[in-house]
Amino acid sequence: MTRLSPLCAAVLAFAMLIGEALAAGNGGAAAFDYRKALHSSLLYFEAQRSGHLPYNQRVRWRGHSGLADGLQQGVDLVGGYYDAGDNVKFGLPMAFTVTMLSWSAIEFGDEIAAAGEQRHVLEAIKWGTDYFVKAHAERDVLWAEVGDGDTDHYCWQRPEDMTTSRQAYKVDRDNPGSDLVGETAAAMAAASIVFRRSDPSYSSLLLQHAQQLFEFGDKYRGKYDSSVAEARRYYGSVSGYGDEMLWAALWLHRATGKAEYLDYAVYMADEFGGTGWAITEFSWDVKYAGLQILAAKLLLEGNHRPEHQATLEQYKSKAEHYLCACLGKNGAAGNVNRTAGGMLYVRQWNNMQYVTNAAFLHTVYARYLAASSSGSGELNCPDGPAHADDLLALARAQADYVLGANPAGVSYMVGHGHRFPRRVHHRAASIVSHRADGRFIGCVQGYDHWYRRPGANPNVVVGAIVGGPDHRDRFRDRRGNYEQTEACTYNTAPMVGVFAHLHSEAAAGRRLRVR
Repeated sequence: MTRLSPLCAAVLAFAMLIGEALAAGNGGAAAFDYRKALHSSLLYFEAQRSGHLPYNQRVRWRGHSGLADGLQQGVDLVGGYYDAGDNVKFGLPMAFTVTMLSWSAIEFGDEIAAAGEQRHVLEAIKWGTDYFVKAHAERDVLWAEVGDGDTDHYCWQRPEDMTTSRQAYKVDRDNPGSDLVGETAAAMAAASIVFRRSDPSYSSLLLQHAQQLFEFGDKYRGKYDSSVAEARRYYGSVSGYGDEMLWAALWLHRATGKAEYLDYAVYMADEFGGTGWAITEFSWDVKYAGLQILAAKLLLEGNHRPEHQATLEQYKSKAEHYLCACLGKNGAAGNVNRTAGGMLYVRQWNNMQYVTNAAFLHTVYARYLAASSSGSGELNCPDGPAHADDLLALARAQADYVLGANPAGVSYMVGHGHRFPRRVHHRAASIVSHRADGRFIGCVQGYDHWYRRPGANPNVVVGAIVGGPDHRDRFRDRRGNYEQTEACTYNTAPMVGVFAHLHSEAAAGRRLRVR
């Protein structure tokens, strides 16, 4: 028997891995363990926790951090989430993360429960909303950020060792921030729906905060990054505040059933761009596609007054522009680019956020189409109709790409499969655990001894979805390559719903085969 050289053996193994991954993307309904992916997704949020960690913390390499947050300003801001691989608590992406977790739990709650993850998704949402309750300490005040990106980025430290500034920044009547306030209102309104059965009093508390925040954001209008300059370089609000206020109104309508919120979304639709912008991305900054889909749901259900019909039709048209663009059926109106490997591609830095959000929106809209009172169940795209199954196929393809069905044969979800990023741009993961070595590690020491190490991170941040490959499906697993190797909470949040759906679908397929 001929023996292969070590190099040939490695090449052969790599080729087989890519072949298996590509076959998974093209074929098997149960090619990936979606239940494990769902489990990992929720585990990731425990790695991002700030504050005093609970006794049942599963990510054991993390410790307590940020225990004096807000102390200088006389307010308790302990808790919440770090957004990515740094140690800053940015309010806008944190709120969007919680909105998407809540939307996942609302639409796919039964599937999440069937997978045994209901308690964990509730805990992930509540870790964020508990912080928002603290951050909304006064009626027309919302604390927007703790720490600042400039000082944090000069330092490579575990959150447990932080010596960087923990200055807190707020928006108020004189320094408004309707985009941040609107997104936080949306998050709390959506979360109030999630907790309505399991904890009615907490649900009512969240809804009260959401309504107050909506009034605050509408009455005192302005962009939050004009009031909190420290946020501008990192999470600047390019889209303005109109999308967040419409988004909040639609979530409050869904949470309360009150006509005044739908009236707002209809009457402000033109001024705030809800029926004007045809957008081909959905993200922590640009909410138009998401809110247009929420509005389209009302039309599909026939859940509106006759005088709202025309405006809701416009919302639906814009929602379907986004969906058709992702499906590649938008004709001259323009499609979302795709790589040769099939990944939706919007831009270089952290492209995976657009992939995961698209997978979620297509999954949820397919559900809305299937339940439509009209019974048509299809989109009228410029290049021909698309059915609910087409939307689900796209969502599955993007999810499978994330999990390894791509030309590189790499899972861009950390800890999933055999090949995944080992040098994630993440301070806590890249430095020895505080539990394993409690000796203080300073800013410069962190850079010299840990950031610049060529080896794998000592801690695996399971469930994190990194920024991902470039437009040619190329990926460099380097800690300094933050555009590709940094993971963010809002990359993973929408996949909670997608993985729950895919696991349920795969389980149903297995039951049919058994019969």
